[in-house]
Amino acid sequence: MSSGTVSVVTPREAPDHFVPPAGRPRAGGTFVSVLLAVDCAAGLLGMLVPPYSGLPPGPAGLLVATVLALNAQAGLYRPTMTGGVLGDVPALFVRALSSWCVLAAVLAQGSVLVKATDDVPLAVPALAAGCAVQTLASCAGRAAALWLRRRKAARRPRPALVVGPAATAVRVTAALVRQAGGGIRPVGVVVPPSETAVEAGPVPVLRSMEDVQRAVVQNGVRDCLFTYAVETGAPNPAPPALLEALGCALWQLDTRAPGHTAPGRQPDELAAFPCLPLTSTPAGAVGLFLKRLLDLALTVPALIVAAPVLLVCALVLRRSDGPGVLFRQERVGLGGQAFTLLKFRTLRPDTVHEAATRWNIADDRRMSRAGHFMRRTSLDELPQLWNVIRGDMSLVGPRPERPYFVGQFSRAHPGYAARHRMPVGLTGLAQVQGLRGDTSIEDRARYDNYYIDHWSLWQDLCILLRTATCLVRPTGS
Repeated sequence: MSSGTVSVVTPREAPDHFVPPAGRPRAGGTFVSVLLAVDCAAGLLGMLVPPYSGLPPGPAGLLVATVLALNAQAGLYRPTMTGGVLGDVPALFVRALSSWCVLAAVLAQGSVLVKATDDVPLAVPALAAGCAVQTLASCAGRAAALWLRRRKAARRPRPALVVGPAATAVRVTAALVRQAGGGIRPVGVVVPPSETAVEAGPVPVLRSMEDVQRAVVQNGVRDCLFTYAVETGAPNPAPPALLEALGCALWQLDTRAPGHTAPGRQPDELAAFPCLPLTSTPAGAVGLFLKRLLDLALTVPALIVAAPVLLVCALVLRRSDGPGVLFRQERVGLGGQAFTLLKFRTLRPDTVHEAATRWNIADDRRMSRAGHFMRRTSLDELPQLWNVIRGDMSLVGPRPERPYFVGQFSRAHPGYAARHRMPVGLTGLAQVQGLRGDTSIEDRARYDNYYIDHWSLWQDLCILLRTATCLVRPTGS
C-alpha cells in the first residue's frame, strides 16, 4: 500500500458504516451566535440615542426583531469561510435604516408599544443618529469577531476534508497547502472508490465512510470542502448529510474555468475559489434561535404548571417501586452530541447493559401498575421538560435514541444519521403519525428528515397541537 493511501472498501458498504461520534458540537454555531448577539447589542445601543432612550422596552424589542429578520433574509448570518465585514456594510446600513423607518412608522401611528407618542420626536436627525450608531456598532462588533476568528485560524488552521473527483480534489488540496496562513489545513482527500490510482502528496486519500469517520474524529475535522456540484448528482464519495451529522460544516467550491461563475448570491472565497456554504437544515442560525425562544416561552410556564403533576408522579413511583424515581440515560442529540436524558423510572433494569441495549420494555412483567400507567399516558416523559430548558432538546424534533441503537439503525437505514441535523425533541412529526414504540425505523427516519427539510415555526406549533390531541387518546411507547 502506498504512503498516504488507506484501505479500500466497496462503495455499497460505505454509507452503512457510519456511526456519529458523541460529544462533537455542531460546527459554525458559535460564530453565528456571536453575530446575532452583536446585532442585538447594536440595536439596543442605537436606542440609547436621545430622545429614544426614554422609551419603554417595547420599541427596542421591535427594532431588534426587525433588524434580525431583515439581516437573516439578506443572508448576513450565513456561515462564512474567510469573508470580511467591509462587504457587508451596505447591507447592514440599508437594513438598519429600514428598521428605524419601521420603528418611526409604528411610533407615528400611536402603537400600543407606547402609551403616548406626542412627546417622542420623529425628526429625521434623531432617526439618522440612531441608525448611524446602530450601523457603526454592528460593523465594529462584527469586525472584532472576524479579526479574532482569523487570528485564531492563522495560529491553528482548521482541519478540513476535500471531497470530490480526484483531479479537482487534489488540485484544490495543493492550492490550500501552498496558501500558508489561510486558516484551512487539508487532512484528507475523499474520492470515489472507483478512482484507485490517486496520489495527494502528504495528504491521505480516503475512499470509505469508515476512513472518513476515523479522519474526522482523529483530526477534529470541522469543515468539508466539496469540489463538485452536490445537487447535480455527480459521483458522491461521501454523503453530505452524513458528514453534516458528524458535526462538519459543508462548503461548495466552484472549480470551473474562469468566467463560468453562476449569477446569484455573492460567494466567499477560499484560495481564490468561489465558496458558498451548503446547508441542508432550512432552520439556519436565526431559525434555531427563534426555535429556542419558542421552546423557552412554552416550556418554562409548562414546567411550572406541571410541577404538582411531577410531584404526584414522583410520590406514586416512590411508594410503588422504591427510591430512585428518576432514570438517567445517555442519548444522541444535535450533531451526534451525547447528553443525559431524564425520565421517570418505570422499570429498574437488571444491568446497565440492559438499559443501553434493550429495545422495548412496554410489555415487561417487571413493570408495576404505576409504571404501566405512566408509560401509557407518557407521563414518564415529563422530566424531559428540564432537558428542553437546559438546551439538550427542543419541544419538537426527532426523538433521541441511545448510542447503541444509533449505530445499529445508521448501518441498517441510510439517512437515519441525517436526523441529527436538527435538535432532538419531546415530540415530532413521526410521533404524531403514530410511529412510537415498536414501529418501523425506516418510516420514522423518513418522517424526521421530511420535518427537517421543510422546517418552520408554524410546523412546530402544528405538531405541538397534534401532540396535545394525541394525548387525549394515549397509546404509550
